[in-house]
Amino acid sequence: MSNFEALREQMIERQLVARGLHDQAVLTALSAVPREKFIPTELVEFAYRDSPLPIEASQTISQPYIVALMTAALKLKENDRVLEVGTGSGYAAAVLAEISNDVYTIERHKILADTARERLRDLGYTNVQVLHGDGTLGWPEHAPFDAIVVAAGGPEVPQTLKKQLAIGGRLVIPVGTSLDSQKLMYVQRISEDEYEESNLGSVRFVPLIGAAGWEDEKAQISAVPKTEETLPELIYKSSEHFATIEDVNLDNLMERIGDSRIVLLGEASHGSAEFYDMRARITKELIEKKGFTIIAAEADWPDAAHINSYVHGKEPDALLQRQPFSRFPTWMWANHSVLNFTHWLKAHNDKIGSSHEKVGFYGLDLYSVYSSMEVVLQFLEKVDPKTAEVARIRYGCLMPWADDLSLYSRAVITRQYRECEREVLIILQNLLQKRIEYSLQDGENFFNAEQNAKLVANAERYYRTMYYAKSNSWNQRDQHMFEILQDVLQFRGPESKAVIWAHNSHIGDASATQMSASGEINIGQLIRQKYGDKAYNIGFGTDHGTVSAASEWGGPLEIKKVQPSHIDSYERVFHEVKSDNFLLPLRKPFLELTRKKLLQERLERAIGVIYRPETELQSHYFYASLPNQFDEYIWFDETHAVEALTKETIKGVPDTFPFGL
Repeated sequence: MSNFEALREQMIERQLVARGLHDQAVLTALSAVPREKFIPTELVEFAYRDSPLPIEASQTISQPYIVALMTAALKLKENDRVLEVGTGSGYAAAVLAEISNDVYTIERHKILADTARERLRDLGYTNVQVLHGDGTLGWPEHAPFDAIVVAAGGPEVPQTLKKQLAIGGRLVIPVGTSLDSQKLMYVQRISEDEYEESNLGSVRFVPLIGAAGWEDEKAQISAVPKTEETLPELIYKSSEHFATIEDVNLDNLMERIGDSRIVLLGEASHGSAEFYDMRARITKELIEKKGFTIIAAEADWPDAAHINSYVHGKEPDALLQRQPFSRFPTWMWANHSVLNFTHWLKAHNDKIGSSHEKVGFYGLDLYSVYSSMEVVLQFLEKVDPKTAEVARIRYGCLMPWADDLSLYSRAVITRQYRECEREVLIILQNLLQKRIEYSLQDGENFFNAEQNAKLVANAERYYRTMYYAKSNSWNQRDQHMFEILQDVLQFRGPESKAVIWAHNSHIGDASATQMSASGEINIGQLIRQKYGDKAYNIGFGTDHGTVSAASEWGGPLEIKKVQPSHIDSYERVFHEVKSDNFLLPLRKPFLELTRKKLLQERLERAIGVIYRPETELQSHYFYASLPNQFDEYIWFDETHAVEALTKETIKGVPDTFPFGL
C-alpha cells in the first residue's frame, strides 16, 4: 500500500465516517479517486488534509467531506445522468463518475476546463464530458439530468438549472447573499412546475459567476444588505478594548474567571512577544489576586525545573552550567519575555516565607528524554545506589537513541531494534512502589524524579507509535501533559490553582475543531471534561506582523513576516473590527448574538515553531468553532517576533539564570 493509499483510507475513516457519512457508494468512490492527482505538484503532501486547497485560476478544490456530503445528497444511481457546475480540478467529477455512468461538467475558466479534461482522460474516466462555458445556463443539449450539483454559491437557485432537472431529479447548490450566509440547498423536481426544497446546513463556497448567478467576483459581497450590524461591528460592541499590555485593566477578566481552579492561556504562535507578555500580565494578576501557585508550561519537565529552582532561590550558581532550553527550539522559552517574568516571579517568591505558598514553574511536555533519565538516575544514586545500578542498565535500552528518539521509532517499526517499553515502565513502577520510603528521605526531589520517570515512559510510547498514526502520538503527548498537571496539583495540595501556558492547539477544546474528526484530543478538552466551569480557557490571535520561527524542524531561528489572514478565517473577521487590541468574552458574552454568529465553523490559524508562509493555508489553518473552543479570546491585530536570548545576552547579563544557552 502506498503512502497516498494509506492517507486515503485515513481520510475515509476520520473525515467522513467519523462525521456520520455512511453512504457506501460515496465512500467507495472517494476511496478509488486519487485526490493527489488533482492538486498542484507543490501541494500534493496536503492532498488528504481535511480542508480545501488552492488550485489554478485562484480557485479551490473542495474539502473532501464537502465533496462527499454533496455527492451523498444526490442519491446517485449507476444509470443517472449527472451535471456538475464548476469543474475546478476535476476531482468531484471523478467521484461522480465512479458512481454514475454519464457525467457532464462545466467550467468557466478555460485553463481549469482544459486541465481537468486532460487529467480525467489520463485517469481513464471516459464517462465524463467537460465543457468550457457558463455553468449557470446548464447544458440543455444533454438535459434532462437526474442530478445536478453546483460547486459555487449563487444568490438563488438558477431557474435554468431547475428546468433541466428530470422529474424526480435532485439538485444540490449553495445559496446565499454573502460569503457568510450560504446554505446548502437540496431541490427535487416533483412535477413539471413543482419543486421541493430543504436546507442541508451552512457552507462557504466561492461565488457562482454567470448569467444566472453573480455578475462578477465582487458582486456577492456588495449584495449584502446593510439592514443589520455586521459581525465585526458586533464584536466591537462585545469586547473590552485596550491600548497596551501594561495599561490594560484586567479586573473584569478576573471577575469572569471567578473561582476557577485552572486557567489556560494560549498563543497563536510560539514566537510572538505579545502573547508571552499578555500571558505574563494575566498570570501576575492570578498570582496576586487569586492565589495561583502553579505555572504549568508547554515545556519539558527538567528544563522547567531549573526555572522552578531559580524562582525558589535555590543556589542558582550551581545550575548555570546545566543550560536548560538549549535544544531546538531554544527561543520558545529562552526569550526576553519569559526572562522578565521569571525575574518578577523570583522577586514575588522572595517576599513569601512559606515554601508551600511560593509559586512553582513546571513543565508538561515530554521531549527531554535524556535529561529526564539523568535526573532519575541521580536521585536513585543518592537514595538507593543499588536500584540506581539496575535503572542505569534498563535505561541503556534507550541510550543509543538519546539524541534523536525518532530514530528509535523507525528502528522499532521496521523491527531492527527491540522495544524499550518494559524497561522504562519497570523503573517508574519501582519508584512508585517505594514512594513512601523515598519521600521520607527527600520528598521534593522524589516528586521531581517521579515526574521525570513518567516522562521517559510516556515519551518512549509517544515515539514508538509516532509512525503508526499521527493522532495516537498527539493524544499520548497531551494525555501526558494532563497527567503531569494532575500530579502537580496533587503535590501542591487540594487548594492549589494552576495557570497553563501552551499553544492554542493544546489548550483550546479539540472537540470544537477538526482535530476531533481525526480522533485527536488535547489537554484543553481533557481539563474541560474533568473540571467543567472550574476551568477558564483563553485563546489568542493575530492578523499580521512578525514571528520568531524556523523553516523546518531543527532549522535556524528566522524573523519571518506573518501573512495577513485568510479571507475565510476568524482572524480576518477580527482584523475587520475597528480596534487593534481587545478581549472578547465568549462563555458569558456581552451580546449573545455575537457568540451565535461566531459559532459557524471558520478557518483558524496556528503557527508553531515552524512557519511556512508559502503553504500557509495547508500548513497552518484548520477549521474550528471559536466560541466552543475557548471561553475568551484576546486579539492583537499586529504582533512582533519574540526576542530570543543569545549567548551574548547571557554573557552580558549575569542574572539571566536559568537560561544558559
